[in-house]
Amino acid sequence: MATIACVGAGNVGSAWALVFAKAGHEVKLFDQEKSSLTTRWLPQVADTLAQLRREQMLDEDPEQVLNRIHIADTLADAVSDAVYVQESVREDLQIKRQVCSDIAQFAGDHCLLGSSTSALPGSQFLGHIHRPQRALIAHPVNPPSLIPLVELCASPWTTAEALQQTEELMTALGMKPIIVRKEIDGFILNRLQYTLVAEAMHLVAEGYCSPEDIDRVMTDGLALRWASIGPFEVAHLNASEGFEGFVSQLGPMMKAMGKSAQTDYDWGQQEVDSIHQAMVKKTPVEDIAQRQLWRNQQIIRARKMQQAGNR
Repeated sequence: MATIACVGAGNVGSAWALVFAKAGHEVKLFDQEKSSLTTRWLPQVADTLAQLRREQMLDEDPEQVLNRIHIADTLADAVSDAVYVQESVREDLQIKRQVCSDIAQFAGDHCLLGSSTSALPGSQFLGHIHRPQRALIAHPVNPPSLIPLVELCASPWTTAEALQQTEELMTALGMKPIIVRKEIDGFILNRLQYTLVAEAMHLVAEGYCSPEDIDRVMTDGLALRWASIGPFEVAHLNASEGFEGFVSQLGPMMKAMGKSAQTDYDWGQQEVDSIHQAMVKKTPVEDIAQRQLWRNQQIIRARKMQQAGNR
């Protein structure tokens, strides 16, 4: 299998390394804070692999997969013989511009470059690199080791061939790619996610409900349908006449609520602190890593349920 490079570890970059290694690729993992790879990120990968093995979602011994991930001493060493590089450094425009430029300089001319950026369009930081036609956005959902969606978005310089090759690679990995057909800040998932969170902050800040109530609306309400079908199909199934009937009945209400919703609500530090304290009561900051393992377990169970339902 081909060599893949993951540049930038963290929650996303280390999870990407697992995705590639699990599919049989040799992976070179590089991060400026090299010590964190052995003290934090590779142990986290090992924990996830163990979870997958226990849930019978990994055919190999976890140690075999882990052994395909190699720590690179330098960026040049990581990318020099890679056929694909997944960049997952900090969400900072200047940092990404510099790192992607360095990757393109050290990588082979035909090496593809995908960025994990959550919101920045590729036109803002990929145009100046060597051979920008082989670079694009490959935005995953955190953690990509467990959640298969990945959004692929070309920059103005990306060739159709590079986009197709990346889509084929992601599909071969077991990911579920979608093509974002033109650039937009936040792509698709985060525009939906951030819009919902912004309105949730509005509802909490104005006293309509508590942060805990918002989470319960999702887990005990919307998520039970959305785990299997998306919002358009939910609407389609909620009316005997399908989506057209749903809009015919509820369209005026939808438009009215759309006008009253405040997705641009001017929340401040006071609102952030209040919601943070509500979350800390449930999960103290020092317990987040342990809670992430629990979250991962729930994701695995949801995926198994989806797979069983699709048989």
